[in-house]
Amino acid sequence: MAKINLRDHYPFYNADLFIDIPDEVAATLVEAERLERNYIRRMFWNNAQYSLDADDGIEHDALFASLSPCEVYERKMTAQELHAALDALPNKQGRRVYAHYILGMSKTEIARAEGVSEKNVRQSINRALHSMEIFLKNRL
Repeated sequence: MAKINLRDHYPFYNADLFIDIPDEVAATLVEAERLERNYIRRMFWNNAQYSLDADDGIEHDALFASLSPCEVYERKMTAQELHAALDALPNKQGRRVYAHYILGMSKTEIARAEGVSEKNVRQSINRALHSMEIFLKNRL
């Protein structure tokens, strides 16, 4: 039998608490601590400041709490308002705002695709954003 201090293994213990455990369990604890130290050393050696055991969803579930029904509803309403504001724009402005902010195209790419200068695209997007701002202020 081996004697261990539970305070070393469980952070919520405030005082020392020694218990006797079988030798096999003690060996397993020592092996787990050794593997944990090696994992941390490998992580820093390889500059891996992220989880090495991804793709099972555990990290995502631990880090990102699910949204409440109120938050889901609020996001849905915000998206609907933005789509309504986008639909209220003239066709050309709406197409340019959509391409830039939704599709992620640069203003230069949009200008090249439409055969106009980048300045025209930039001004058109700025006017569209201003119009959307006015539209949203009036709706709320």
